[in-house]
Amino acid sequence: MLIRSATSSDFNALRSIELASFETLRHAGAVSGAPSASSDEELQCYLDHGLLYVACDQSGAAVGYCGGYVAETFVHIGEMDVHPDSQRKGLGRKLLMTLIDQGRARKLDGATLTTDRLAPFNAPFYTSLGFQLLEREAAPPRLRKILEAEVEKGLDARRRVAMALPF
Repeated sequence: MLIRSATSSDFNALRSIELASFETLRHAGAVSGAPSASSDEELQCYLDHGLLYVACDQSGAAVGYCGGYVAETFVHIGEMDVHPDSQRKGLGRKLLMTLIDQGRARKLDGATLTTDRLAPFNAPFYTSLGFQLLEREAAPPRLRKILEAEVEKGLDARRRVAMALPF
């Protein structure tokens, strides 16, 4: 598998991956309702920060992606998805480590993200990589605002958590 920097011409493929991954999240109880995917504006933000990467299979087709942006002194992981047909092969870990390595190279203080606390491929996965859970009260205002926006979009507040990985 090849991991490369994404371009705006990848946006439709990235959204397709995200929509397919939605069903994996639904089966884990992390989401419900109509599937949704990142907007052009969100993907462009990741691209503008130089933090949008795509995993491609041997034919060059996109099968996963990870995007983030610099917030305060952290790289914030905004989205990470791997197509269900390509999951459980280490791609998510490789994509995430690409963003973490970028954060370290930029001499940032760490990485942050928000996720589902119960799905095994979410918070437990990130914990295995050294991320620490930040309960809502302990999360910085920037992360609390993201959690609040996720709840407004229909995600279950009891399942949402912020996480941080200090470098």
